[in-house]
Amino acid sequence: MFITHIRCDGFKNLKNVDIETDKKLNMICGRNAQGKTNLIEAIWLCSGVRSFRNTKDKRMIDIDKELMSIDIRFENSFRAQDIHYAMAKSSLKDKNISLNGVKLKTASKLFGNLNCVVFTPEDLELSKGSPDNRRRFLDLSVSQIKNSYSPLIDKYETIIEQRNTLLKNIAYGRSDRAELDIWDIQLAKLGAYISVLRYNYTKKLGIFASRLYDEISEGKEKLELFYSSTIYNNLEGRTDFNGELYEEYYRALQENLEDDIRIGFTQKGVHRDDLGGLINGLFVRDFASQGQHRSLALVLKLAQAYILAEEINDTPCILLDDVLSELDPSRQGFVVSKINDMQVFITCCDRNFPFEIKNGGKLFTVENGYVREEKF
Repeated sequence: MFITHIRCDGFKNLKNVDIETDKKLNMICGRNAQGKTNLIEAIWLCSGVRSFRNTKDKRMIDIDKELMSIDIRFENSFRAQDIHYAMAKSSLKDKNISLNGVKLKTASKLFGNLNCVVFTPEDLELSKGSPDNRRRFLDLSVSQIKNSYSPLIDKYETIIEQRNTLLKNIAYGRSDRAELDIWDIQLAKLGAYISVLRYNYTKKLGIFASRLYDEISEGKEKLELFYSSTIYNNLEGRTDFNGELYEEYYRALQENLEDDIRIGFTQKGVHRDDLGGLINGLFVRDFASQGQHRSLALVLKLAQAYILAEEINDTPCILLDDVLSELDPSRQGFVVSKINDMQVFITCCDRNFPFEIKNGGKLFTVENGYVREEKF
């Protein structure tokens, strides 16, 4: 899969962008705050995913403009396709999104068409950072191969907020405990299903990541990944999320009810689970070095790309936003060697590229939102 043409205007500071891209390597250079990452973000939005910078809709449109628009043409193994993504300040909720001329109700309907994997400097903290980041990583990864998954996560988060509010009201005597059951039943059903999907993805992730980690450590270290559930002791081979898995989840909510009311928060559930790892039998969270954390973050993102490629039977587009400059030469070379058969967009601050450019490619410079093609 590869992008052939990008048009963009009014998305943040981007102005009249109209470029034809290379099927393999696309370098996007410019000083800070000129619009490099905005171009990467525009591509990412057209994959049907929320902004990786958590940009609110109203912030996506240039302060001096009323409308923003993104048009991307791409090809996969079967055909060429077109995505149009537009939004006006006067009607932010009424986005104009279409695929091959067919209007879509929501951006999430773009899932499964333009498949991308984005890697930002923040992702280098994936291994040692907050469990929230790893849960988001898992949820995004699962949603890319199962379109119905993202709405389930949104629904779960909504119910958790409602349950937590009710817990506080019960503690202050403003609500009755009996009101909790309707939320607990829904949480248990959703949570059981989400647990199974995350667990199964983690198993596949572990296969790819362990192979990659063996390479990046030159065979000196062994990586094992595991899904750390706050509800289940063992999820291997379990699929009955409407039966025993649901009952076990519901029972855990009931057993923790008194403590939940006391602190006003739901302590157990998929919103508290984590992606864990062992390196040579030692817990990553407690014993990994800075270098090991970085290596693990790299292989997790690469494994995500490989799994997506396997699931869609095509290579995704890789978006590297100022990541390579954060890595030492050996890790730079490792990343580049693992994505050389995919279309790659790389942002950087100058032309002193952190790796050797082979087999051509295209160079684009960005200045004050304007993008132009130049020679290497």
